[in-house]
Amino acid sequence: MTALQLHKKKISRLRVIASLLAGAVLITPLIALAQANDSQLSQQQAEELDQKRRISERLQEIEKENASLKIKESSKAEASNTTAANPSYYVPIRSYGLQRETEPPRYVRQLNKTWLKNIEGLDNVDWVDLGLESRIRYEYRDNDFRRNKDVLDEPFLLRTRLYAAIKSKFDPFRATIELQDSRRFNSVFAPDNRDFNKADVIQGYGELYFKDALGKDDLGNDRPISVKAGRMAFELTDRRLVARNEWRNTTNSFQGLRATLGQQKSDWQADVFALQPMVRLIETTDQADHAQWFYGAVGDWRKWSKIITLQPYYYLLRQNGSKVQYASDGTIAAASAHINREINTGGLRGYGVIGDTGLDYDLNYAKQWGSDGGLNQDAYAYNLEAGYTAEHAWKPRFSGSVGFASGDKNPKDGTSQRFDRLFGFARPWSNNDYIQMENIHASKVRVELNPTSKLKIDFGYNWYELASATDRWNGGANLRDTTGKSGKNIGEEFDIRVRYPISKYIGLNVGYAYFMAGDFTKKTSQLVQPGRKDNSSFLYVETSLYAF
Repeated sequence: MTALQLHKKKISRLRVIASLLAGAVLITPLIALAQANDSQLSQQQAEELDQKRRISERLQEIEKENASLKIKESSKAEASNTTAANPSYYVPIRSYGLQRETEPPRYVRQLNKTWLKNIEGLDNVDWVDLGLESRIRYEYRDNDFRRNKDVLDEPFLLRTRLYAAIKSKFDPFRATIELQDSRRFNSVFAPDNRDFNKADVIQGYGELYFKDALGKDDLGNDRPISVKAGRMAFELTDRRLVARNEWRNTTNSFQGLRATLGQQKSDWQADVFALQPMVRLIETTDQADHAQWFYGAVGDWRKWSKIITLQPYYYLLRQNGSKVQYASDGTIAAASAHINREINTGGLRGYGVIGDTGLDYDLNYAKQWGSDGGLNQDAYAYNLEAGYTAEHAWKPRFSGSVGFASGDKNPKDGTSQRFDRLFGFARPWSNNDYIQMENIHASKVRVELNPTSKLKIDFGYNWYELASATDRWNGGANLRDTTGKSGKNIGEEFDIRVRYPISKYIGLNVGYAYFMAGDFTKKTSQLVQPGRKDNSSFLYVETSLYAF
């Protein structure tokens, strides 16, 4: 029954009730008049009393019918709301900066959902995905501590991506390709593969896709099996260990095999892979790093509880020192890099939203063991974040987080406690991009606002310390004091960011970060460049253009 029909039925019933009540009002004086007359009217009085009784009984019946109707309507509304609000087991992550890039990426659209559908013959093409994105970012960096000298740098970073995929029509066979061109202009520094990677393939793979090979979950979602072979770029868990690295001008990618069981909507999901990382080369075609293999298994268990998603994971990074050719920055590797490595990483992440309280949380712990160039690997890391979203038109979210990744305590003890961040990204740690997931103890408070449906604003304050005073600050141009006498205090940082989609084809992202050096940074940076400023400023204006 439609809402309009239900409404009409309610109106009709109310009219009946009103008519019956009106009849009762008219009958009452007649009854009183009958009582005043002689006994000849007793039969008429009895009939009128009987009629009044029938009216009362009918009113009670109508009231019961209305109550029953309300219960049915409430049940239907509740079922409808449940279906709309929770069509899957997946719970979106609220943690700051930890939302994974989608597969396919966010700039990609299904062909018949783009303006191309207006071309004759393309309106029903739902088996092709297309994407074209061009991003340009201006940066103002005064005294960038990622560099080993104090200068003003004002680069323009340009990144262009093209994506095309064929799906569903030829199942189980599918194919995907993603091209990217990354360049930097107007910089005082030499080219590097953080910003340069000219016209290369970051994804190019064939896929076998079996839609419901593992049946369906209780909500009716398919549990597919996907097997991909080729070059691919993707993100797992909280992006800290495996990420495309969307902020950086270039992208992490791998080559090999990846199998996915289930999907994001389903009650459980698992990823297993055997991959070689791609070495990003500035002027020539990227190459697979034949010295390294990266293996992994990651799970998502969503059905166990409505307030927590569990993500157990295991990674193995294995390096053959005799095959090492390139360093991670794409340059020829130094002799000291020709070492055997076997880094095991096991961990568990749990995150969720606690009912309607507005509270959310994100917990993660990782342990590393194995060997690193003859040293025993014995490291660990954890991240804790808690947030609260208030019931307000601006949807303010207040959060606090603590992150830790161990550092090497003694370079001569035969053991390395320095956590290896594998292929993760650094952006959530620092908007200056100063902090990476090694030898760090970071605390942060943050506020996120949505003043309008489109406008997003967030700002925060951060405190950074070394986990070990004798190990390096990798994000700060590898500054280090092996004696530990410079202390642990790296510094503090304030940042603010504003995002606004000007239209469906144009996005704007503006941000500012101010860093105040601590004792460790002041003392060690002065040894490299005497007289260097203590603080740094970073301003950026970023515009993204989308074809679809």
